[in-house]
This record gives sequence, C-alpha cells and structure tokens, in this order.
Amino acid sequence: MKNIAALALISIALVSCKKETATVTKIDPKTGKTITVEVPADSVKEVKADAAIKDSVGIFKQTFKLEKGKTYPLTTYQRDTKTMTDPQGKTMTGTSESTDEMSFTVNDIKGNVYDLTINLIGKRNSQSAQGKTVIVDTKLPLPKEDDLKMIWNVNKALTGNKLNMKMDTNGNVISITGFEAVYTKISDALKNIVKDANQRASVVASLKESFNEKVLKDQFEKNLSVIPKKGAKIGEKWSTSESADEAGKIKVTSNYTLKSAGNGIVEIAITGGIPKKEEKKSQGPMTHSMSSELSQNGTIKFDQNTGWINNQNISVKTTQVETISDGKQSQSMKSVSNSSVMVNPSSK
Repeated sequence: MKNIAALALISIALVSCKKETATVTKIDPKTGKTITVEVPADSVKEVKADAAIKDSVGIFKQTFKLEKGKTYPLTTYQRDTKTMTDPQGKTMTGTSESTDEMSFTVNDIKGNVYDLTINLIGKRNSQSAQGKTVIVDTKLPLPKEDDLKMIWNVNKALTGNKLNMKMDTNGNVISITGFEAVYTKISDALKNIVKDANQRASVVASLKESFNEKVLKDQFEKNLSVIPKKGAKIGEKWSTSESADEAGKIKVTSNYTLKSAGNGIVEIAITGGIPKKEEKKSQGPMTHSMSSELSQNGTIKFDQNTGWINNQNISVKTTQVETISDGKQSQSMKSVSNSSVMVNPSSK
C-alpha cells in the first residue's frame, strides 16, 4: 500500500513538473530538411492572429503591422578590416567603423499607408591604423584636428533632423520628403569653416548624391522587406542581383533561404557575392592582371508580429590581387577586406 502511495506521489510530481511545449518550424542544419521541434512554451513569444509575417497554407508573406505612436529602431553598423600585402610580403592593416543611428515614429495610419517620421539621431566614424585611431562622433565634442572639423560639422548638421516618409503596409516606400531643410542647415553650418560659397555648394552637392530620396528609398526597401511578394515556404530559396559598379558590368548576387519561423522571429539566411573575376592586359613584354572576388554570409531576423527588422548580421569578405609580370618574374599586391554589416546590432 505504501509503495502504491509512493508511486502515486511520484506520478503527481512528474505531472506537475511537466512544462507545456510549443512547436517551432525550422531547417535541420545536418540534413537541410524542414523539421518541427518542441520547445518550452514559456520561451516562445506570442504570435498574434493578425501577425505581419504569418503562415498561410505553409507560405509566409511579409507585411507590416506597426502601431500608431510607437517608434521602431533602424541603426546600421559596419566594420571593415583591410589588410594590404606588398610584393615583399610586408603587411599593413587598417580598420574603419561607421554607425548611423535612426528611428521611425508612426504618426498616423490611413488605409494601408503609414505616415512616418524618420529621426536622424547620430553618426559615428572611426579609423585605426598603425596604432593610431581617429574618431568623428556627433555625440562627442568637435575634434581638434582641422581635417576632421568639416566632417564633424556636416555630420552634426545632418543629425537631429527629421524627414517624413510614406510607406504602405507591404513595405513599398511611396515618398520621403524634408531634404531641402537639411541641405540648408548643412550649408549654414559650413559657413564658419568653408568661406568660399562655391566650395560650400560643392560640398552640399556631393552630399546630395548619397543623401536623397532615391538613395534612401532603395536602402529602406532593401533592409525592411526581404521575403518575395509572392511569399516563401520554410526552406525555400530565392535570389536578387544588383550592380556593384556604375557601368553595371559587375553584379552582386544575394541568395536567400527562409530558415525558420518560431518564437516570434522569422530568420532568413543569406549567402552569395561576386564570383572570382580576372582581367589581363598586355603591353609588350609586360602583363598586368587583376583578380577580385566577394563572398557574403549571415542572417536577417524579422519580428513576426510587426514585420520590422529585428537584427541583421552579415559577414563580407573581399579579396583583390594585382600582379605585374615581364614573363620572367612577377610582383603582386594583395588586399583582403573582412567586413561586418549589421542592422540593430544590440538586438539578439
């Protein structure tokens, strides 16, 4: 009788200790097949019935479900470490970092269109080489070095501004306005540094080439919407291609795989790059050759409920070798760059 009672107590204890579970769909890294695994229910973030990225008959489509009055972060960070090797085998390494901090506040929602304020919060750039580091940070005081003062003033005038953006619930950027006021602010900030009006105009014109509606629209649509409009299944692959040079001869290919959906996060893997390409030119006995290639791999994670990007972490490696030969002997210069390209790096 005592034994039966003991068994009953053990049984009750096991039942009370048993935790509820939830299922998560993902790709088995060993087999590449789609599998469903059980995880503790309390570790899984609740996915709303009207989630932005939801499963419909096995197909996930990306939309946006942003809330009026809320602010969503979009901080980009890039770190490049470049190593140069000369013909004698000596190496020189330099590192550069850049951070652009911004956020998006939802002012209003009309139909399927969001009225957003883009808050330009801060910019930071640093370069390190041969034991020396220089930093230009809008959250720090004006640098003492004369050659850095103009960069700081331009960046300082650029931050603290707001742009207005209209975007639909599918992630299509309709318009971005407010640039002229920013250009004027930057021109005024340069008056104490660049006395010549033509030179100031040249600086602003150069900025306009990289900071304008088209550039930002392309950047935001690329970062915010990755899943194809038709949707994708777990394990499905798709590719995009874009020009890496002005002539459009070199293309960067990005191969995506919808890796998993679970715990309120949709994860996408990315690979690809630029295949190795070699060019040779000869003049008399001399031959000049140049080879280059680029590879990338990493992950992008989106919040399933809002559709907003949670985190991106992509590694990019670029290798370039330049060789000059007279048929008897040759000399080569090699450059290898390892980069980390992140979005919202503090998110896990």
